[in-house]
Amino acid sequence: MKIMQKMYDKCVSWANHKNAVYFLSANSFAESIFWPIPVDVMIIPMCLANRDKSYYYAMIATITSVLGAVVGYYLGFFLYELYLVDLFETLGWAETMEKVQEYLQRFGIFFIIIGSFTPVPYKVVAICCGYAAANHTLNIPTWQLNIWSFIIVSLIGRGARFYLEAFLIKIGGEKMANKIRSYIDIIGWTVVAVSLVIIVCYMAL
Repeated sequence: MKIMQKMYDKCVSWANHKNAVYFLSANSFAESIFWPIPVDVMIIPMCLANRDKSYYYAMIATITSVLGAVVGYYLGFFLYELYLVDLFETLGWAETMEKVQEYLQRFGIFFIIIGSFTPVPYKVVAICCGYAAANHTLNIPTWQLNIWSFIIVSLIGRGARFYLEAFLIKIGGEKMANKIRSYIDIIGWTVVAVSLVIIVCYMAL
């Protein structure tokens, strides 16, 4: 049974729900901190169901996603060394954290845009930026990691991603959505598998 496709179809049916925007906002906010379900799973069917509101949904997703990333940034700034470093080791994210720092060192502020637009875990980028800003671990200008720079470039990257999706759905409609829908089970089950591994590892502590 293609459960993920059923969930996807359910999201389409929720798109006209009076609280749909709140569901989208909550998912976008949480996904930038810890939540494994990507924003795309919600925004794409909502744009499909209400194509005239596609850019409005993209705006909501962008703002709430960046707000969540600000929380992630401050978690890295204040709590990474105290609590998160051991958790990252347990979850196997330590290597990803090192890679993100390496790329930040190489590309500076531009990597934040890359991380907020591509499948690079945005939550890890946010936490890493906060940690690097607090501890001056990177040899790049400090202004590139301050909170305001982080917010601005995150708005650019997240906005580019969600507005592009909204644009594609707006002009492509059902044909574009069906292409996305055909891959939703693969994407969904991958997310579920990763989430289960994380939960099991954390409970084994």
